[in-house]
Amino acid sequence: MKIAIPVDNASMDTTICISFGRTPYFLIYDTESKDAKFISNSAAASQGGAGIKAAQTIIDHQAEALLTPRCGENAAEVFHAANIRIYQTNGNLLKHNLQAFEKGELSLLNEIHPGLHNHGGK
Repeated sequence: MKIAIPVDNASMDTTICISFGRTPYFLIYDTESKDAKFISNSAAASQGGAGIKAAQTIIDHQAEALLTPRCGENAAEVFHAANIRIYQTNGNLLKHNLQAFEKGELSLLNEIHPGLHNHGGK
């Protein structure tokens, strides 16, 4: 299964980014092959709609699940339409959350916030 995670750096020793739509990178991780690919988040510099654009990036990379601390409602709607499950991370360490996901210890993200419109915009 391919999963996507917003991360602060393009390294397996990084932390999970608190801001899904404005994260600098996404890790696309294949739980079967253990293949890890870091991609830049082009939506991070968007004036608006960063969550939707970032969600489309995840879909384009064929992820089946997202691990994130929080998610806005617009991005969540895109994921729902694409049948991508959203799991809530536990703590901020990437490696810890990958292990927890593979053990089935992460729960689905139930609290979807209204979005942080213009967050990071100028």
